[in-house]
Amino acid sequence: MTTFAGRETAAPASADGFIALDERWSTHNYHPLPVVIAEAEGARVTDVDGKSYLDFLSGYSALNFGHRHPALIAAAVEQLGRVTLTSRAFHHDQLGLFCRELAELTGTEMVLPMNSGAEAVESAVKVARKWAHQVKGVPDGTAEIIVAGSNFHGRTTTIVSFSTDETARAGFGPFTPGFVTVPYGDAEALRAAITPRTAAVLLEPVQGEAGVVVPPHGYFADVRSACDEHGVLLIADEIQSGLARTGTVLALDHEGVRADVYTLGKALGGGILPVSAVVGSRAVLGVLQPGEHGSTFGGNPVACAVGRAVVRLLNTGEYQQRSAELGAHLHERLTGLIGHGLAEVRGRGLWAGIDIAPGGPSGRAASEALAGLGVLCKETHENTLRVAPPLVISREDLDLGIDAIAKVIQP
Repeated sequence: MTTFAGRETAAPASADGFIALDERWSTHNYHPLPVVIAEAEGARVTDVDGKSYLDFLSGYSALNFGHRHPALIAAAVEQLGRVTLTSRAFHHDQLGLFCRELAELTGTEMVLPMNSGAEAVESAVKVARKWAHQVKGVPDGTAEIIVAGSNFHGRTTTIVSFSTDETARAGFGPFTPGFVTVPYGDAEALRAAITPRTAAVLLEPVQGEAGVVVPPHGYFADVRSACDEHGVLLIADEIQSGLARTGTVLALDHEGVRADVYTLGKALGGGILPVSAVVGSRAVLGVLQPGEHGSTFGGNPVACAVGRAVVRLLNTGEYQQRSAELGAHLHERLTGLIGHGLAEVRGRGLWAGIDIAPGGPSGRAASEALAGLGVLCKETHENTLRVAPPLVISREDLDLGIDAIAKVIQP
């Protein structure tokens, strides 16, 4: 026990004690399940009472490679013993290597490293506006970006300005102008929204927060055609969908379409620290000049070392293959539950959104029941669960988790 100014700082003796501490001292901007995780490895976590759980959420895809992947931990530890931060006032020996290797993996030409996913999206918005003014000739301060309804790109003030989720927006105005919203999956509505002021179209290849929604076949080809016809950038937000989650390096690869700019994050940090990046063509990202944008921690040595290790894992193709093969099994089994507690199954790779049928439990109740059975999942909206286990999960553990879902969704 340690004391500071007469205050005891001993850790609580139970899960309830830790939860009470969170409720007393942390801001209530989340509503977590009543599980207190103390240890983790691979696809499993252990709570403070020693109970083991299957992780069926993967930190919203931040843990694609599982908890504490040895290659990623080794890269972090090795770099921690050398240098952790230089700021971008100086060069360091990991940045150029990270940018080159990530660009080669994604088939792009230039990398802007940042920290959180929201920072990557904010950076892409700034770049698109600067490009529109400098290259396309849109008058400064008038550029517009087309987005999709039910999007989720983060929770900064600018990003919630173009959210259609009133929970994310209510009370946070005034909002940033310059965004036009169209229905997701409706290429004709998007085309009709383009004007001479349109700088970019910003879309998720799969809408995660909306319930793992996959657009109609051919949608992105139509969007790409419209962008090319009108000289508009296509920005793909791959923060949740990218880096093998759907069975390919980038989810947009399934559509046979290339974006001008991609935002990456979550899994890029290996579940160790926040790492994000905007990657794309030199003609677009090259509009930024010194002093116009930056981040003290963006592209720091530890982030770059871990990011390079993530790229090495993806270069083997193993995780894309695991996602594709285990994902096919996941979707086959979940689809078999339609009419037996499920109303709909959506998704791609080892990622699914499942709608609980009327008469069944709410998404929150189902999540709590699953936790009781040793499976950690989380609802989105009222009756939808997102299923996204780490790509390292075994087929046997995947089946255990699906069996638990089948048990709790029965009306």
